[in-house]
Amino acid sequence: MIKIFLALLTVFFYYGAFAQIGPNRPSRSGGGQGGRSPLDTIGKATKEVAKITDYLIISHENDTTYVDTTLTIKKDYKFNYLRRDNFGLMPFSNLGQTYNSLTYDFESTNLMPSFGARARHFNYMEVEDISYYRVPTPLTELLYKSAFEQGQLADSFFTVNTSPQFNFSIAYKGLRSLGKYQHILTSTGNFRFTANYKTKNKRYFVRTHIITQDLMNQENGGLQEVSVDNFESGDPEFLDRSILEVNFENAENILVGKRVYLDHKYYLLNKKDSLSANQISIGHVLSFEDKYYEYEQSNANTTFFGPAFKASQFTDRVALENLYNQASLNYSNDIIGDLQFNISNTNYNYGYNKVVVLNGNTISNRLKGDVISAGGKYHKAFKKFEFNGELGLNVAGDFDGNFIKGEATFKLNEDLSATAAINHNSKAPNYNVLLYQSNYLNYNWRNNFNNTETQQLSFQLKSNKIANISFDYSTITDYTYFKRDDDNAIKAFQNNKTITYLRVKLEKEIRFGNFALDNTILYQNVQDESGVLNVPELTTRNTLYYANHIFKKAMYLQTGVTFNYFTKYYMNAYDPLLAEFYVQNTRQYGEFPRLDFFINAKIRQTRIFLKAEHFNSAFTGYNYYSAPNYPYRDFTVRFGVVWNFFM
Repeated sequence: MIKIFLALLTVFFYYGAFAQIGPNRPSRSGGGQGGRSPLDTIGKATKEVAKITDYLIISHENDTTYVDTTLTIKKDYKFNYLRRDNFGLMPFSNLGQTYNSLTYDFESTNLMPSFGARARHFNYMEVEDISYYRVPTPLTELLYKSAFEQGQLADSFFTVNTSPQFNFSIAYKGLRSLGKYQHILTSTGNFRFTANYKTKNKRYFVRTHIITQDLMNQENGGLQEVSVDNFESGDPEFLDRSILEVNFENAENILVGKRVYLDHKYYLLNKKDSLSANQISIGHVLSFEDKYYEYEQSNANTTFFGPAFKASQFTDRVALENLYNQASLNYSNDIIGDLQFNISNTNYNYGYNKVVVLNGNTISNRLKGDVISAGGKYHKAFKKFEFNGELGLNVAGDFDGNFIKGEATFKLNEDLSATAAINHNSKAPNYNVLLYQSNYLNYNWRNNFNNTETQQLSFQLKSNKIANISFDYSTITDYTYFKRDDDNAIKAFQNNKTITYLRVKLEKEIRFGNFALDNTILYQNVQDESGVLNVPELTTRNTLYYANHIFKKAMYLQTGVTFNYFTKYYMNAYDPLLAEFYVQNTRQYGEFPRLDFFINAKIRQTRIFLKAEHFNSAFTGYNYYSAPNYPYRDFTVRFGVVWNFFM
């Protein structure tokens, strides 16, 4: 019924858009460079032709870009389930499963704990992931990509301005994929609706979105040890991965979330209202999010997870209701810059529907309360310099927290810019670190951990001619993590020693005629006596490709090979009950190359992607893993397409 409703809703919006545009079909010029139309957003015929740069995408931070229908190697990197460059992430074998992190960024402006079940959150769209739009004519984007065995990935998007003041968009991304191994089916959906409006006098602005998400994975606990040996042997009998034995075939977990978000602002004083260069506005942000994580299993697996309260058919469920309100006063002056003062309230309700009594100890079932925060922002552009600052502090409530962030950018010329930044953050550990309950006895705890404190110093150099180079140095105190204890049970721990973490990343594309070599190289160094923050020392992605127009420039072709590699390290293991990764220091993984051959093409606004993934798997050794006991993908061929319509 939900799918039928969404289909009818999409048809309704399409007909509404066509009704406002009128019966005339817009002409297109410019071939594959943007699909231009002589009609404006309210259906009046004009002599002015809409350009591709008129189709605006507005981020959560108000940064504005435009729709890009070109085909570049960066588009190939983003043509995946997440729809963003996943360098530094190691995907699991099936589409829609989780990713193992090869690198971490400790820059943060959060004041509150995160929900937990972080392995389920890679495709969970946060407030910062939602964009807003302004388009001269209706715009549609359709994406399709083949999955593994049965299923496919599809993402449909439509946006229209019903007037120059009002825009809405509607989109849905759905995935279903069976996978090559036993019991790893994935089924996910992300529905989002956005709208933005401004009054004709440009005094009142509002942006809002509604999003619902459900991310379900069947879980099998990875390969049994005997199956690990069979996998690594390369025996042709076991190339059919479905015959490899897994730890269990009766569990699944799901993350479900709903969010309503509103951000509006009213200008009390506009610059045009007076001779002064002052601007004053008041703003309000409201965000209500209701989410839950659930682990369901038909029979308890005591060999894998330890003893259980209930032997059959149980469900672990934890929920979070989070209501956030922020009021702000904004002042802008040509000399001083842009200032914001804000105060916010977070009402949180996290927990379970029962109290657990274990070994005579009572484990509470809920974390609930209010946190009052205050903060501010600053921005100033001066000649070739740009300064940004932000700070926040929890002033009342059960959770302490604070952050400060400063950033300075110097733009030497159109090609070269340099940015230096500093960040300090202190916040409570995630909710599932503080409180967790389960049918399995080992997975019940209530911890009173210190805040995790991070400091980061970063520097970034951007230049198309030279290279893009980024450097950051972080210190982490009271780092929290999951690990097996002396009784072989996975628990939450806190490291009371300081960890230092260095990252240096270089990105550079070298061109010679129609050939190009695109390079991304990441070096990392961790100083950690406890061995709880593990990353590979070197991670690299190198793509050698050929690109040119063919068929009298009717098609743009791009073909080549991508090489992915990272050095050996103690890769984190995956726990399907927590939906978290945990530290293991038993076996190192890595040093296996991944080679992908691709052929991409662009015809007008259609981009076609064909890729032979990991085609070297049969001759470079069966030692490739996404996590311990979870092999990476074998050689497979996948196809996909992205199609833009400009009406």
